[in-house]
Amino acid sequence: MDPTLKLSVLLLLLGLAYVSANASPLKNDYGHCERVVRRWAFSSLEQEVKEDKHTLRDLLFFLHVPRTGGRTYFHCFLRKLYYSSLECPRSYDKLRFDPRKQQCRLLVTHDDYSMMSKLPRERTSVVTILRDPVDRVFSSYEFSVEVAARFLVHPNLTSATQMARRMRSKTKGVSTLDIWPWKYLVPWMREDLFARRDGRKLSGSIDVQSDDPYNMEEIVMPLHEYINNPIAQDIIHNGATLQVAGLTNNSYQAESHEVRHCIQKYKILGEHVLQVAKKRLDDMLYVGLTEEHRESATMFANVVGAQVISQLRGSNSSGESAANNKSEQSYPVSDSKPNDDDLQSSTPDGKESEIASSETGGAVKENMTVGELMEAYEDCISSLRKAQTRRRTSSLKRISPANFTKEARLQVSDVVLEQIRQLNYLDLELYKYAKNIFAKQHKHTVQNLGSSDRWERMLHSSYGTGITLWKLVSLGMTLVLLVSAFFVFVNARRRTSKIKI
Repeated sequence: MDPTLKLSVLLLLLGLAYVSANASPLKNDYGHCERVVRRWAFSSLEQEVKEDKHTLRDLLFFLHVPRTGGRTYFHCFLRKLYYSSLECPRSYDKLRFDPRKQQCRLLVTHDDYSMMSKLPRERTSVVTILRDPVDRVFSSYEFSVEVAARFLVHPNLTSATQMARRMRSKTKGVSTLDIWPWKYLVPWMREDLFARRDGRKLSGSIDVQSDDPYNMEEIVMPLHEYINNPIAQDIIHNGATLQVAGLTNNSYQAESHEVRHCIQKYKILGEHVLQVAKKRLDDMLYVGLTEEHRESATMFANVVGAQVISQLRGSNSSGESAANNKSEQSYPVSDSKPNDDDLQSSTPDGKESEIASSETGGAVKENMTVGELMEAYEDCISSLRKAQTRRRTSSLKRISPANFTKEARLQVSDVVLEQIRQLNYLDLELYKYAKNIFAKQHKHTVQNLGSSDRWERMLHSSYGTGITLWKLVSLGMTLVLLVSAFFVFVNARRRTSKIKI
C-alpha cells in the first residue's frame, strides 16, 4: 500500500478513535443516569400503601422540611399530644436514631423519606408541611446568616470553632451544627462572615455601599452569590422535592446519592423524581401549607390531633403503658427549659428553645378535646414567636446594617427572583401539587365534620381571632360594668337637677 495512503488511513482511524473516546462518555453517562433514575423511580412507585391513608397508624413520622414552620407543630401540637416516653429518639443524624425503642409512637426529624426504610412501613403514617419555594430559599438564607452571626461575639474564626467544639462535647443538648442541613450551611456561612469582617478591619473601612440587606457584600454573602454556590445547589434548591423523594445528601439509601447527582446533571430526569414525590404526598396522612397557616393548623388538629387523642386514650384505657405515661408527662430538662446559650439547640429545626417547660413540655391532659388542643396551641405559638423575634433581633445586630425583613425582600431584583424559580423548578411543581392535596384535605375534613358552617365555626372559635369562653365572659362583665356606670351617672344627674330646682 502506498505510504501516503497508509498514513491517511492511520490518521483517519486515530481521528475516529479520538471522537469516539470523547463522545461516548457523555452519551453513556446520560444513558447510565437515565437507567439509574428510572430504576429507582420504578422501585419507589411500586411501593403501595394498602391501608386507608386517612387513618392514623401506630407510628407518626413528621417529615420536617426545613423552614416550613414545623418547629411550631412540634412544640405546640405534638408535645401537647404525645408523652415523652412515646417519642422516638430524634434523628438529627443517622447515628441518633434507634427504631428498636419500645412503644415508639412519634418521630420528628429533618431526615428525608428514606427514613421509611428504617421504619415499619405498614404501621407508619407520614405528615409534612410545604412552603412556597421562593420564600423557603429566602428563609434558608436568612437563617443560615442568623445562626452564623451568633459566632461573631468571638474575636476570630478559630476561637469560635474551638469554643463551639468544647461546648458541644460538654453538653447533652443538641447543637444547630449537629442538625441537617444546618451542619453544612452554618459553618460555610460562619466562615464567610468572619472573612468579610476581617476584610473590613484590614481595609479600615466600614462604609456600606448598598442599602439592600440581601446585597451587602461588605457585611454578608449576597443572596445572588449564595444561591449559585455548589453547597446551596446541592442542599437548598429543590430541597423539598428531594426530601420527600428521599434523595438528600443525608439519605439512608446508597443509591440515592447517584440518583440525586444524575438529576442535578440532567435536568430532564428530574421529572421521574417529581412523580415519586407527588405519589408520596398522595399517600401521606396530612400535608400542610406554611402560607395557609390558620387552616393548616386547624386541619392538623382535626385530622391528626383528634386521632392521636383517640388512639392514646384507647391505649391508656386498656392499661397499655398507662403507668409509664403518668411518670413521664414532662420532657427532659434539656429539651424543655429555656437555653441561653447561643450555640445550643434542642429543637428539630435548629432554633434554640426559649419557652418555659410549662409551655412546651408534656401533654395537656389525657382527656383533652380538639378545642382544648387548639387553645393550648394558640398560647404556645405566641410565646414561640416572641422568643424567635428576640433571638433574631439579637443575632442580626451583629451584622448591622443588614436586617432581613419582608419589606427588604421587595428590593431583590426580578433577575435574582427568576433565577431562584428556575433553580427550584421541581419544588415549584411539587408545591402546586401540594396545594391541590390541601384543597382536597380541606373538603374531606369539612365533610367529616358535617358541614361547612360547622367547619367555619370551629375555625373561628378555636384559633386566632376566635372568641373563647373566657373572652365572652370578660366581654359580658365589661358591658355590665359600663351599663351600671351609665345608670349611676344618669341617676346622679337627675338628683342634682332636683336639688337645683
